[in-house]
Amino acid sequence: GKMDEAEQDYIKAVQIARERSDTILTILAYSNLGEVNLEQNDPAKALKNLNIAYDLAVQKNNPEMLVQTTNTLGIVYFRLDSTQKAISQFDAALQLSKEHDFKTAIAKAYNGLAKAKHRRGMLQEALADGLAGLQTAEEMGQAQLQRDANEILASIYESSGDGSNAIKYYKKYKLFSDSLNIPASERAAVTYKGGYELSKKELEYERKNLQQEWLTFSALAALLSLGVIAWIINRNRKRLNHAYQNLQQKNIVIEAQKAEAEETLSKLKAAQSQLIQSEKMASLGELTAGIAHEIQNPLNFVNNFSDLNKELIDDMRKALHTGDAAEAISIAADIHANQDKISSHGKRADSIVKGMLQHSRTSSGHKEPIDINALADEYLRLSYHGLRAKDKSFNVTLDTDFDKTISKVEIIPQDIGRVLLNLYNNAFYAVMEKKKQSGQAYEPVVSVKTKIRDGKLILSVSDNGMGIPDKIKEKIFQPFFTTKPSGQGTGLGLSLSYDIIKAHGGELEVNTVEGGGATFVISLPV
Repeated sequence: GKMDEAEQDYIKAVQIARERSDTILTILAYSNLGEVNLEQNDPAKALKNLNIAYDLAVQKNNPEMLVQTTNTLGIVYFRLDSTQKAISQFDAALQLSKEHDFKTAIAKAYNGLAKAKHRRGMLQEALADGLAGLQTAEEMGQAQLQRDANEILASIYESSGDGSNAIKYYKKYKLFSDSLNIPASERAAVTYKGGYELSKKELEYERKNLQQEWLTFSALAALLSLGVIAWIINRNRKRLNHAYQNLQQKNIVIEAQKAEAEETLSKLKAAQSQLIQSEKMASLGELTAGIAHEIQNPLNFVNNFSDLNKELIDDMRKALHTGDAAEAISIAADIHANQDKISSHGKRADSIVKGMLQHSRTSSGHKEPIDINALADEYLRLSYHGLRAKDKSFNVTLDTDFDKTISKVEIIPQDIGRVLLNLYNNAFYAVMEKKKQSGQAYEPVVSVKTKIRDGKLILSVSDNGMGIPDKIKEKIFQPFFTTKPSGQGTGLGLSLSYDIIKAHGGELEVNTVEGGGATFVISLPV
């Protein structure tokens, strides 16, 4: 998989750094290699490479590298269930970070200590570290570290039986987790309209009750004395007058609320078209972290091989100066091979940038022949790494089965790219939610397949998440319908995707079993 390729790339980077005797580059290469091993769920191998990075950082006496590797070693020991060793590593990272005022590392170390001590049942110490991590993150204004600290604190309070504080910090955690907010105009419109209808019903109910009571009293009047009848009638008149005055006051308030609701609804309609465009541009934002991850590797190789060629050119000059033609020819061959690698990685970076620019442009509406397998694979990788950049604990098995015999398909690449990105993000969200509920025994899987069937291209995106209940299955393609918590979705993604596929003359369908995952199937004419 991609992590295996990354591992090989960093192994090569280690070799190059050692050949150049560049200690800092060697530390970085081993440290990155250890993090890749963690992504491969191989903490034992990660421990080996990170220990090498740590020893080199000690030799180099580089505090920044020491803090980084020590914090990461804490994570490795935590993953290996060596909780006491994890505590020791985080504590060492904390002390060194304080000496050099590395704020980010301080917050990470506190968060790590809080998680590890929570696991050991050291609730009071865990709470103190969690609060210290939150305070440091708040001083920096670092939203992600604040989110992590609030999540840890919510878990600690829950274990302590303090439900009030658990809910308090969980709400804060959710606030930082939510990347999008439901527009205020939509909430206001719903509130005002609902309040207007409820007030009307309450007033009507009160009026009927008063009328019924008055009739009851009137019926009893025949059985009571004239004095009692007069008293009852007088009392009811006062009550009716009072109710009438209240009714008038409430009508004034209702009319004001109605006018405000109508104005809000008008603004909402005006903003609706902007929401649709915002949804399209939001997909570019989802790609940003993935693009940064994808482009960094080829740029690193371009830089490394360029530096290596400079050294080889110096060696070739020496060989030519001494008349050693055979050595010069051998070095020239190495330079040519390195140049091929520079060119290859440069083209890779260029294709990523071009893809990003193409995605950000407004659709021209013109179809062009596109390799659908390459497009599907590219967006899958970018979506996955984008989510990984936000949450390092996020791990999913990616299963691809692309029909190599499929020729290029006439599509609008920007539009189909948005559809794929939306389906991938939904699939990753589904498996993440199930992982939270099912725990470590659950292995999340997202599959993407292409094939030709009955003269049509079939592209399916499957996940083994929670599935979609039958009662809402028919609503998922409706605009503004979402099952995500408030602030995590606009409800426009699947609606826009459905319209895009329809505009291509195709179909977008869903097959799902509640609790057993979902498969979205795109069929397009070829």
